Amino acid sequence: MRAERWGACLYEPAAPREAALGPVWHVAGPHTFFAGPLRYNAAHQHGAPVFLAGLYGSFRIRVQGQDWVRCRTALVPAGVLHELDVGGAPLGVLYLEPGATGPDALVPLLSGTTESGGALLGAGGEIGPLRALWEAQDAPLWAGESLADLTAFSGRRGAGARDERILRVVARLTARPDPDQSAARLARMVGLSESRLQHLFTREVGVPFRRYRAWARMRRAIEAVVAGANFTGAAHAAGFADQAHFAHDFRRTFGAPASGSLLDIRR
Repeated sequence: MRAERWGACLYEPAAPREAALGPVWHVAGPHTFFAGPLRYNAAHQHGAPVFLAGLYGSFRIRVQGQDWVRCRTALVPAGVLHELDVGGAPLGVLYLEPGATGPDALVPLLSGTTESGGALLGAGGEIGPLRALWEAQDAPLWAGESLADLTAFSGRRGAGARDERILRVVARLTARPDPDQSAARLARMVGLSESRLQHLFTREVGVPFRRYRAWARMRRAIEAVVAGANFTGAAHAAGFADQAHFAHDFRRTFGAPASGSLLDIRR
């Protein structure tokens, strides 16, 4: 991130800004990012690991049906069921797609961690960069650069050998996130049996093939909304049968309706 952007993050404000800012979304390459006010997200699970940061204060999380815990940051692995109670305050949410680094690449973004239900909960961490993206009206113009800097800072921890065959399958799913991309067809593409692909995919990505395929399709729909499509257009662009199907899957994926975070977004 440029020095002037970082400079604005050095001192935490005493309270959230009152300016009426719309939600921020960035969907590109290995990053899916959201910043905006949230209230309650019912139990849900994602196809990618997610780093959560309360931009001005703590929030509550319940992982795998355990007790509610208050924290300032959290890292929830792919496929782990969790609920959020943010109370209307802005939350920074960063997903890291499978690639050259693994989910451990997000661990250095937390500090003072404890474990709950397979998730890491932190007392603090790298909150400033995400808060800067929320506060800047022009954030969509430089979000990609900022997030690349942030994950490069933390990425060495998650670096390691990755199965190139699975990365090819992930790349194909990301480029064409539709139900016709069957495991059998993609297994043939990379020279694996379907059962072997399913096993390796879950090991490398953290969730089964079908769950990640659904996540890739949801990601494509959000990308279309960010580009200016309405919900109907986004649903068709991502291969959903209709807007209702997209809305249902959005609520299942995020535990809240699409209208809560996809309306009035900044572009």
